[in-house]
This record gives sequence, C-alpha cells and structure tokens, in this order.
Amino acid sequence: MLSVPDRAPLGRGFGRLWAAYAVSAYGSGLGFGALPLIAVLVLHAGPTEVSALSAVGPAVGAVIAVPLAPWVDLRRKRPVMIAMDLARFAAMASIPVAHAFGVLGFAQLLVVSAVVSAAKIAFNAASGAYLKALVRPDHLLVANARFESTNWSSIAVGPPLGGAAIGLFGPVTTVVADALSYLLSALGITAIRGREGAPRTTDRSPARAGAMLDGWRHIMGEPELRALYLNTVAVSGLIMATEPLLAVLLLRQLGFPPWQYCLAFAAPCLGGLIGSRLARPVVARYGRQRVFRTVGTLRVVWLIGLAFVRPGVVGLVTVMAVELAIIVNMSLYTPVLATRRLERTPDHLVARTLAAWSIGQQASIAVLTALGGLLAAATGPRTALAVAGLLALTTPLLLPRSDRTPRCGPEPARTR
Repeated sequence: MLSVPDRAPLGRGFGRLWAAYAVSAYGSGLGFGALPLIAVLVLHAGPTEVSALSAVGPAVGAVIAVPLAPWVDLRRKRPVMIAMDLARFAAMASIPVAHAFGVLGFAQLLVVSAVVSAAKIAFNAASGAYLKALVRPDHLLVANARFESTNWSSIAVGPPLGGAAIGLFGPVTTVVADALSYLLSALGITAIRGREGAPRTTDRSPARAGAMLDGWRHIMGEPELRALYLNTVAVSGLIMATEPLLAVLLLRQLGFPPWQYCLAFAAPCLGGLIGSRLARPVVARYGRQRVFRTVGTLRVVWLIGLAFVRPGVVGLVTVMAVELAIIVNMSLYTPVLATRRLERTPDHLVARTLAAWSIGQQASIAVLTALGGLLAAATGPRTALAVAGLLALTTPLLLPRSDRTPRCGPEPARTR
C-alpha cells in the first residue's frame, strides 16, 4: 500500500481548486436544506410536496445531465466548471428575488432544484477529469480525504449559522449565501493558472446514444465497480430519502425550532473530520477491500434509529447520535470509494463515468424520496423512516467481496 503524508504538497493549482471548493461547500452548508425549509416555512408544504421537491428536481436534473456527460468529455474542463457554477448562482439567486416581489411559488423551487442538480452533475464530471493535471497519482487518496474533510466541516459550521440567520433575517437568507458561494467558486477556478490541454478523444459525436451510455457500460463491465455502484445508488437513495421526512417530523410534528433542526445535522458532521482523517491510515493498514466490506456496512446499520426520535432533548440527542455514527463511517468510506472508482476508469471515460455515477445516484434519490413521501402521506413520516432503515440493512449484500480486476492506471480524486 502507498503511504503518503496527509500534509503532502499537492501543488498551487490544487490549492486554488480546493479553496474554490471550500467556499462553495461552506456556502452550501449555510444553505443546508434550504429548499425544503422554504417549502415548509414559507409555502406551508406538506410531506408529499416536500418529498416531491426533493425527488422531482433531482430526477429532471439527472435527465438533463445525460447528454451533458459526453459533451463535457469533448470540452476543456475549467470553462465547463465555471459555467456550471454560474448557472447554479443564477438559479439560486432567483429565489430571493422572487420572494422579495411576492411571486415565489412551489413550481419555481422545482425548476431551481432541477437546474442545480444538472449543473452539479456536469461540474463533478468536469472537475474529476480536470484534477488529473493537478494531483499526482500517489497523492490521490490524500486529496480525496481533504475534499471529504472540507465537506463535513462545512456542514458542521454552516447549518447552525444558517439556522440562526433564518431566525434573525428570514428563510431565504441562506439561499443568498449559497448563491454567492457559487459565484466565488467560479472566480476561484478562474484564478487557477496554466493552460489546459485539449481533450484527448476520437469521439466527435457527443450526442450519439452510445456516447451517452459509455459511462454505464464501463461501470457495469467492471465487477468491482458494478458492485460499488449498485451499493452506492441504494445507500444514497435511502439516506437522502429520510431528509424531507425528518424535516416534516421534526419541524411540524415534533415542533423543533429551525435552529435545533439545523444543529441536529450540523454537530455530528464533526465526525466527518475524524473519518476523513482516518481514511489513509486505515487503508494502509487493512486494505481497501476490508474498508469496503466493514465500513460500508457500518455506515448504514444506524439509519433505522431515526424512526425512534421523540420530542425534546432526548429526540435531539437521538438524531445527533444516529447522524454521528453514519457520518464517521461515511466520511471514511467515501474517499476510498472515490479513489478506487477513478483508478478503475481510463482517461477518456472519466467525465462519462462520473456523470453516469452521479445520474444513477440522483435517480435513486428521486425515486426513493418520492416513494418515501407517498408512504409518509399514507402512514406517517415515522413509519416511512422505519422502512428506509430496514431496507438499508440489506444494502451490504451488494458490496464487492473480492478484488480480481487490474487497475486502469492513475486517475483523479473526488470533487464536489
């Protein structure tokens, strides 16, 4: 196993990309759950509408992103990343403008969710390919862990501040911060020096059906990737399907104030600093396959605990304990998964593979969130949470059991 110090120098270009990522991540941390909160507190939406917001937007965004993936492969990646950041800025900024004029509606929230979701997929596909020029192969896991650590620290800090801002200035305040973070991210990426080489590909027809499916063909053709993909799609869908259900349960049925709702998700995110810090030494000691099997299982066994949340301090502690256990294991698992996924992917398929992976996750989140909303409407959010937790217990069966396929060569790290 390679052993690279956590403080290894990764270059000025990576530093600027990391800084841009951090600004955007902290902005999104401030706006954590902003759209469901606005739907509940401003538009007085119920469980079905809140779940639809979390489902329809990402589903439409995933459909839009399908033809974008091969298009990204044929473009220089930095301009694509900048364009996607600007698109997300414009979409999010439209919400406070509409609210100020009294015309904000549920349909607009759906459109914004779809645009942000599609732009996020395209951004991730471009940034994964772009990072190859910035990070040495033996520093890949360290870079992934740094992104993961930044992600969780932003969620730990952002939601409590966002909850306080909502209480003081209104529910659209954090949306403004999130929008500005995308603008600052675009400026940071623009500041990265060095000319990017032209994409190396012989495929000049990005719209052909085959090009749009190449990412899934590669994933399904690699046994280990296929297992990791199916597991990730199931786990992501089940975990994210609980977010709108918890919003309704905590905010409407149990009467938690917004700041407590945000705190319940923010404080456990400090566990992400622990898990991401452990990723490199744990892999070096136990190997990736053991991480996949053991940590991949530990990240899902706690989800069912959310079905037992009660009012008051006990309920708040329950949510925080469950989230902490999930996040520690998730933050250890994710950079290892991201590294392995890109090691298995040849250069000319990076954008399409990352996009296919993201689209699969988005589609799973959309479908399971919609089903969760329907189940909650029929039986209540607590029952829907219990079903999600029970289904999560079956997902370790999808994890890979062995590593028998060769590497495709060094590849880049995880991005937002």
